Amino acid sequence: DRSGQWFVLEDNLRCPSGVSYVLENRRVMKSTFPLVFNTMAIQPVEEYPSHLLETLLNLAPPHLTDPTVVVLTPGIYNSAYFEHSFLAQQMGVELVEGRDLIVADGYLQMRTTKGLKRVDVVYRRIDDIFIDPTTFRSDSLLGIPGLMDVYRAGKVALANALGTGVADDKVIYSYVPKMIRYYLDEEPILANVPTYLCWEQQQQQHVLANLDKLVVKAADESGGYGMLIGPTATSQEREDFAARITASPRNYIAQPTLSLSRVPTLIDAQFEGRHVDLRPYILYGKKVYVSPGGLTRVALRKGSLVVNSSQGGGSKDTWVVCK
Repeated sequence: DRSGQWFVLEDNLRCPSGVSYVLENRRVMKSTFPLVFNTMAIQPVEEYPSHLLETLLNLAPPHLTDPTVVVLTPGIYNSAYFEHSFLAQQMGVELVEGRDLIVADGYLQMRTTKGLKRVDVVYRRIDDIFIDPTTFRSDSLLGIPGLMDVYRAGKVALANALGTGVADDKVIYSYVPKMIRYYLDEEPILANVPTYLCWEQQQQQHVLANLDKLVVKAADESGGYGMLIGPTATSQEREDFAARITASPRNYIAQPTLSLSRVPTLIDAQFEGRHVDLRPYILYGKKVYVSPGGLTRVALRKGSLVVNSSQGGGSKDTWVVCK
């Protein structure tokens, strides 16, 4: 925030996106300012795809000498399709859609010009409910019928695993410090933003009485959607959210309006301050890899606190510099 204290804003475990912007931002910066990178010990981020591939290979069913990894995408109309294709290209693996895969002979198989080829690890970039129409949404055209049977039999690995999205729930987020204390017997290093749970009656009353001072978020939304920023909202917007909270209190949390730190940003040929947050990328396989950089997301509209790219936000290259 503006005082220099770090806060955890949210968790993204299901299908965290944006790392392609990290890599592309760095490529552009290195080509634009080569002397800066030659004279400063800026840690590289270009190794992320190789670490991602290593992590995925480590998930393969045992006793395989040359497992096949694919990136599963919803297709070209998905807003993150560039990232899906970029990561597949960088890792040297196939980019596939659900229609490219089939369950045959008890295994997940990929259609190729030479016939079917077994798939051992799927880096999925589609949500749980669309991944297998025989188990979840029957109208899904994005998934692979029968995939869950192969998964349950241990013949294919999915990353991230189904169900990890429960940690993205903003109500669950509020309990993470308690989880750390209970399971690790440690104190959290980074603090959460103080959070009011609207399903608790006393906290709900506080939220409804202070909507003009709080940020309200839908527990199951992302991308800056389902959110009310009280200090800048109209009275009608606050009334609408009050009705939503009353009707479905479990689905909403509220937090104080955090004054995100600002950085100089080039706007219409001049520098202006814009609010930012930082999204780090962590891979957890046989070992933990933390990318020495991250995605600094920028709220490009003046005064806005919404940094999401889907809401008009931008991004910046982020440097970790060794002395």
